[in-house]
Amino acid sequence: MTYESTVQFKFDATFIPSYGWDTDDYIPEEHYLITAPASDLNAKQYFKLFEKFMLCVGMSPESIRSGAMSLVFNDYVNEEEQRKVCKEYELTMDEDLEKKYQDFKERDAQWAKINAHYEKNFGSEPKDWGRFQRFAKYTDDQLEEMLDAYEQSKLDGVA
Repeated sequence: MTYESTVQFKFDATFIPSYGWDTDDYIPEEHYLITAPASDLNAKQYFKLFEKFMLCVGMSPESIRSGAMSLVFNDYVNEEEQRKVCKEYELTMDEDLEKKYQDFKERDAQWAKINAHYEKNFGSEPKDWGRFQRFAKYTDDQLEEMLDAYEQSKLDGVA
């Protein structure tokens, strides 16, 4: 058994200007028909289809997004359901901003403590970084050989 279905959005408009209207700025008659196969569409695809329809009838993208968000974030939707959407799209609800701010302050304090410990025990980066970059191309073994050769030359009185 096969199942076929279609969904249609239809918009018809007629504009009859009054005296004094500049009719060049208006289309006297408009007809939009958007048709799509409906048997395999998921919810996001339906919303995308409806978004196209709303754009055709003159809605702004901002209004469309605001309308979509109002389906989730209103007084009639359970807060638990709202939080699921927030988690899915990595959003923060206004009620949670203070806690998030405190978490950031805590992390900043931890980083300051770690950095202070590092500065105290290890110092900062070398001041003359270019001097050290000259030797970055050598392996540890090669550097050891050069150090041994230098120390031997000092003992031999050459260096």
